[in-house]
Amino acid sequence: MRVLVVEDDPDVGPDLLRGLEAAGFVAEWSRDGEDAWFRGDVEEFDAVVLDLGLPKMDGLTVLKRWREAERGFPVLVLSARGAWTEKVTGIEAGADDYLAKPFEMGELVTRVRALVRRAGGRTSSTIQIGKLTLDTHRMSATLEGAPVRLSPLEFRFIDFLAHQGGRAVSAGELSDHLYGSGAAAEANAIEALVLRLRRKLGQGLIETRRGFGYRLSGTGT
Repeated sequence: MRVLVVEDDPDVGPDLLRGLEAAGFVAEWSRDGEDAWFRGDVEEFDAVVLDLGLPKMDGLTVLKRWREAERGFPVLVLSARGAWTEKVTGIEAGADDYLAKPFEMGELVTRVRALVRRAGGRTSSTIQIGKLTLDTHRMSATLEGAPVRLSPLEFRFIDFLAHQGGRAVSAGELSDHLYGSGAAAEANAIEALVLRLRRKLGQGLIETRRGFGYRLSGTGT
């Protein structure tokens, strides 16, 4: 899952990236409001962690512009301001959750996971796909009840497709969500990843839709 972190503090930003990446997310950093607004307008993210006190454009304005443009990704607002009136303002502007600074990294990660889960129409951290069970909290998988060892990259691939409701996802979009937009993934990296997963999980789980991309069988039409 790909998360945009919008935070201008040079100490807090890298800490957020490390915490999210340790939890299995692909996290990217935006340091000011104008850059965040542009990236959120033209790129696809599964969630955004948005600080309100930003240079060039404040976080509330960024959020309002995204929602006016019908950008629907879930947004967790961060702010050093803890007054309930400002929480209400953030929610009314389109935020999905609000976390006041200072906070524990574990709580932030839990809240981001919950936002992504709800955005995918799920209420549990466990996802069942045929005989495969994913635990998105523990980042573990079992096949017919037996543990399957997946690398973090392999887990992210299956987890991302599982949240797409059966939609076929192109190799380019998968690359962005698995490696980040700044990573230079090999052209055949996704294909090689699919081959490895088919060897571990069976040939029928990951479907190739020619001209469209990849999807998980049994997750939609």
